[in-house]
Formats: sequence, C-alpha cells, structure tokens
Amino acid sequence: MFAHVISQLRLYQFQRICELKHNTKQMTSFILNFIGTSPTMNKKTSLKLFRAITQIFIQRNLNTANKPFKFPKFSVKNVTNTSQYLIIEENDNKSYEYPLIWLRDNCQCSSCFHKTSSSRTINWEKFSLNQNVRNLVHDQENRTINIEWDDDHKSEFDENWLIERNFSEENRVNYLNECYRPVKAPLWGKNDFDRILKTFDYEKVVGTDQGLFDWLDALSRNGIAIIRGTPLNRNECRRLADRVGFIRKTHYGEEFEVIAKEGTSNVAYLSSTLQLHTDLPYYEYKPGVNLLHCLVQSDSKGGHNQITDGFYVANLLKEEYPEYFKTLTSTLVNWSDIGEENGNKFHSIFRAPVIMLDYDQNFARINHSVPQRDSFFTVPLKNVNKWYEAMKMFVKLVHDETVVFKTQPGDILTFDNIRLIHGRTEYEDNTSNTRHIIGSYLDWDEIYSRLRVLRRNLKEKLR
Repeated sequence: MFAHVISQLRLYQFQRICELKHNTKQMTSFILNFIGTSPTMNKKTSLKLFRAITQIFIQRNLNTANKPFKFPKFSVKNVTNTSQYLIIEENDNKSYEYPLIWLRDNCQCSSCFHKTSSSRTINWEKFSLNQNVRNLVHDQENRTINIEWDDDHKSEFDENWLIERNFSEENRVNYLNECYRPVKAPLWGKNDFDRILKTFDYEKVVGTDQGLFDWLDALSRNGIAIIRGTPLNRNECRRLADRVGFIRKTHYGEEFEVIAKEGTSNVAYLSSTLQLHTDLPYYEYKPGVNLLHCLVQSDSKGGHNQITDGFYVANLLKEEYPEYFKTLTSTLVNWSDIGEENGNKFHSIFRAPVIMLDYDQNFARINHSVPQRDSFFTVPLKNVNKWYEAMKMFVKLVHDETVVFKTQPGDILTFDNIRLIHGRTEYEDNTSNTRHIIGSYLDWDEIYSRLRVLRRNLKEKLR
C-alpha cells in the first residue's frame, strides 16, 4: 500500500511530514493507515486529504526545518541471526534486520575499511556472495556486535553505527531528506512568494557557520533567498562562493557583469526585456545556482526581477493538461549557444526536454530559453506542431505565476537555476545611472556537500 500511495502523491510532501513532525512514526502511520483502511476513501479523495494534512503540518513546523538531523537512539536487548540476516531487537521489542552479505561488505576492520579516508577497501575480486556466521557475540558493556565468519574473518560493529544504517522505512526517508539532500518545501505560486522568501544578512552568512547553513538550507528548500547588506565591491560573489566551495566556471568566465553594452554575445547584456528563462540550458550539467549581486540599480521604472517556480508550473501542467505535460517531458529540444567571450569562441549544444524527470518520475530540471532554443529541431515532423501547442500553454502558465520585484544595491539574489525561471523587465540607463549587476554560479554538489559538513559541525557544538 505504501508504494501505491507514494506513486500517487507528491513525494516531497510525504518526506516533509517525515522530516518535520516530532513523532515521525505516529504521524506517518496515522496518515497511511487512515488512507489505506478507510472503506470510502478513493484515490482522488485520499490524495486531497493527504495534501491538506501535509500543508497544515508544514505551516506549523517550517521554523524547525533547519535543525540539525539526529538519528534515533536505541538500546539493544537481543542479537540473533538466521542464514541470511542479523536481527537486532530493541528493549521496546522493535527489531531490525541486516543482510549478512551487507554486513560482510561493510566490515569496519583495518583490512576492509580505511578509516582516515572513510573508504571501503575490501577486495571484491575475492568477495563471496555466500556469507555464514560461525559465532555471534553481543558485547553489552562496549555496545558492540562481534561476528566471526566461516572463513575465519572477524568483524566488530558499533551498535549506534548499525542503528543509523537500519533498513526501516522511516530511517530511509530520514536519511534521504537530511543526509542526502534537504527535502524541498512545497512548490509555490506567486501568491505564496511573500511567505516563502527568506532574507539573510551578508556578514552573518560569510562570517558564521549558522548563518551560512541557514541561507543554504532555505535556498535548497525554497529555491530562492536574498542576502542583504552586501558591500558594494565587485568580488563579493566570489567571497560568498568561497565560503561554500568554489565558483562554477562557464564559457562566460567565473564572474560576469550584467551591464548594457552594444555588440554583446548574450541578450542578458541588453537593456531591453529579458524574457523568462533558465540559464545555460545548453549545458548537460548546467550550473545549479545563480548569484546576482546588485551594485547599481536602475532609477528608471524598469529593471525589475521576474521569478517563477518552474516545478510548480510543471505540476500545474501535469494536473490540468496531462497531454501537454507528456509532450514537454518526452520531446527532445536542441538548446545551443554560439558566440565569443574574451577571445574564446564557443558552440554549445545539449538535447533535452523542457521538463526533465528523474528516475522516480519527480521533477529534475527545467529547460527554457527562447534565445537559446536552436532552429534545428530534430524530432519527427508529426511531433512539431503539438510541441508548439504544449509550449505555448507552458509559457502562459509561467507568466501567470511570475512574481515581480526589484533588488536594491547590496542585495545578492540567489536562486535555483535547475528549478526556477527568471527574467527582467526593460530599463533605461542614463549618464548618471547605469544598472550594474555582478553574477556568478554555484553547483548544487558543492552546496549539498557544505550543508552536510555544516550540519555535522553544528550538531557537534550542541553536544
């Protein structure tokens, strides 16, 4: 039943409940059991109920979302084994099973594991799929479980190490939500923007681990955050990026200046309207996060930022226009960029649909840029018109859900280039006022890595 419910629901909503509720087991069990046992509960009704319950608990618990994750504590009462599993029983009679082959593969002895590098070194050329326990000892005083295998090899496992890696459903979800990647907050439309937008002080972000963690956590969950009070220096994006990891370099360099100029190789450097888009869709591994530092803002009526949650729009399309959704998730589009920057000529191409899904059919990436959509459209002739029809609806929904605001000098607008779609309204420069933005990119891999390190460090400080 669990697998069926997950397939029908937005996974991030289920994960959000598991992450935020203090009593995860009771909360999860209540919802799933209620949906699964109600005689009058059809799929459509259960979906609406689940979403409603989720939203209530999300609103009540958003302020606790950035607390460091803690694995559950336990006390072992008994340890036994079968021909395939090690079985650990807690004092409250709950038990966990561990495959013997997994235990042997994860032996922590110096011959099988290099502790300094946290790396498995067991020789897999000689690894046997048939693992049998000759002797099993539970050392309650030292809280270890000692196994002697039938090939005379000996393994010692710490109780806490094992429980952190137990195969229970709850533990898997907790790990994926916190240790792997922070679970996304609910997708948002323009009416939700004021609620989800978080602002942070620049000096706290670059000067404290808690400030850095809070910003990256909010950015990863909501897809957008603004850092205020940034010095009006050209190198502040680099300073911020260095706190995370390093700048993601593209064929436009490590940092770029968004300032109106003639003869440009990119339409972003014009003062005319910049249509809603995602950056660099022609990169197979495109930069994950945009950093846009406002040094000088336009005094004209224009120069406003435009932002839309592309995943939110994709979900609207999926629910209201499923055939259009199918078209935009299955039709490969040629995205390209041809030009020259600082004497370096480039010609980038990547083929991908507008809406990309991952292995679990969750939203993985949005690709949208009218200027960078190639005139080469390498699809069967019969598919061309229906793609344009679907794309027209997608663009309409994007504009319907667009929020408009204007950053000020000292603001760094940070947003998810995988998920969000952004643009800018037309503006006018004059001799005394020239709009000036410094931009750079970060990769999500570096952000997630930094979040894990920060979470561990902050957790240790609380001990």
